[in-house]
Amino acid sequence: MKENKYFLPYQSRWLNDTSKIKIWEKSRRIGATYVQAYEDVRDCVTAKVPSVWFSSADESAAKEYIIYCAQWAKLFDKGARDLGEIVLESDKSIKTFTIEFSNGKRINALSSNPKAFRSKGGKVVLDEFAFHGDAVALWKAAKPAVTWGFPLRILSTHHGQQSLFYKFADQVKKGKLGWSLHTVDIFKAVSEGLADKIKGRQLTREEREEWLKSEEEDSFDKTTWLEEYCCVAVDEATAFLSYDLITANEGECLLDDLDTIENELYIGVDIGRKKDLTVIWGVEKIGARLYTRFVHTLEKTPFKIQKDILFEYLKHPKFRRAGIDATGIGMQLAEEAQVAFGKYSVENIMFTGKSKEELAYNLLITFEDKNIVIPDSHEVREDLHSVRKISTAGNHARFDVAKSEVSGHADRFWALALAINAGKTGSGEIIVASGGRRRRQVLDALLNNYYS
Repeated sequence: MKENKYFLPYQSRWLNDTSKIKIWEKSRRIGATYVQAYEDVRDCVTAKVPSVWFSSADESAAKEYIIYCAQWAKLFDKGARDLGEIVLESDKSIKTFTIEFSNGKRINALSSNPKAFRSKGGKVVLDEFAFHGDAVALWKAAKPAVTWGFPLRILSTHHGQQSLFYKFADQVKKGKLGWSLHTVDIFKAVSEGLADKIKGRQLTREEREEWLKSEEEDSFDKTTWLEEYCCVAVDEATAFLSYDLITANEGECLLDDLDTIENELYIGVDIGRKKDLTVIWGVEKIGARLYTRFVHTLEKTPFKIQKDILFEYLKHPKFRRAGIDATGIGMQLAEEAQVAFGKYSVENIMFTGKSKEELAYNLLITFEDKNIVIPDSHEVREDLHSVRKISTAGNHARFDVAKSEVSGHADRFWALALAINAGKTGSGEIIVASGGRRRRQVLDALLNNYYS
C-alpha cells in the first residue's frame, strides 16, 4: 500500500519510525491518532504484535480511534470484524471497543481505567496521556505490558508542567531517556500541508499565515494557544498573577473620559519602540483604590510622537506623579519629562532585578487587597498573566515572560506597576492645564497627523 498518499510528511515520519518507544508532543487535530490507528492495524495484519491495547482520556476518543482502525482494516483485511463494545473479564467498569482480524490479532480501545492493563501483553498506545485522570497509575499498569519487546506509543498535547507526559518529554530532550521524540506544533503541521488539506486546495504562504492567525485569535487565551497548538507546557504555578486574581479586580473604569477625573492622577510609562509597545497607564486614586482611567498603547511610534502624547497626559490638572521606565531607549524620554515637569512629579526608574521585584510585589499586594480596578480586556488580562516569577541560580527572583507567550515583554504589566508605585511614593504639586476633553482631542490629533 502506498502510504504517502494518505499522510502528510510529519505523519509519515512518525509511521516510518520503528523505535520501540515513541513519544509525540503534538498540536491538537493534526491527524496523530489517525496515523497511529494505521500503524496499529498494519502491526496486527502483519502479525508484528499479538494485540494492541489503546487508552485515551475519555470514551469518545476511544470510539473515534476504533472508527479509524475499522476504516484502515477494510484496506488491509476484509475479514476483520468489529466486535463492538465488550466487557473485559468480570469487571463491569472495564469496557473495550474491539476489532478482530482474520489472523486472530485484536485491537482493543480501552476505557481510561488503569486496571484495564493489568495482566495484558502486547503493543500499548497511550493517547492524550497528559489528560488521564491518574497518569501515574496508568503508566505503572501499562508499561509492563510491553516487557517482551512490544512497541509503546505515547501521544499528547500538553497540560501544564506537572503532568507525567511533560516530564517524559523533558527527560527525552535532556538526553536522560533514550526514547524517540517527535514534536509537531501547528506551525510545522501547516508548513507541511495541514491547512491545505483542511481547505481542500493548495494555499499560498499568505493564506496559511492568515489561517494560523485566525486559529490563534479564536483560541481566545494564550494558555489554550500555547498548550493545545504550540507544544508549550504552561506552568500556571509560576504565573505571578493568576487569572482569578486578575479577573477579581476587573470592573468599570470610565476609560478615556478625562473630564471626569476629579482626584489625584498617577501615571506609569513603559517605553518601547520597534518590538515592544509603549504603554501609558493612568490611574485615579479614590480613597484607597486606584481606578484605571486610560491605557494608551503605542506601537512602533517615533519618540517625538510618544513625547507629545505623554506630555499631554502629564499636563492634566489632576496629575500628581508619574513613574517612567528610564532603561535603555526610555532614558531620553524619561529625562525630558523630568526636566519639563520636575523631579518631584516625574520619577525615572531604571529596571534592575531589585527594582522590578519591588514593582512586581507592590502590584501583587495591590491586587490581593483589591485596591486596583482594571478594564475587562483580553489584551490586558493576558499581558498581566504572562509574567512569570523565575528563581535564578543565586536564589534571586527574576520576573520575565517567555518569548513564546507574548510579543514584547509584558509592557502593560510594567506600566501598571509603575503607575501603582507612583501612587505610593507621594504626590507633587497639581499642575494646572487645559481640560480633559480638549486633551483627548489633542492626543487623537497627534496620532492622526502622524499616521495620515
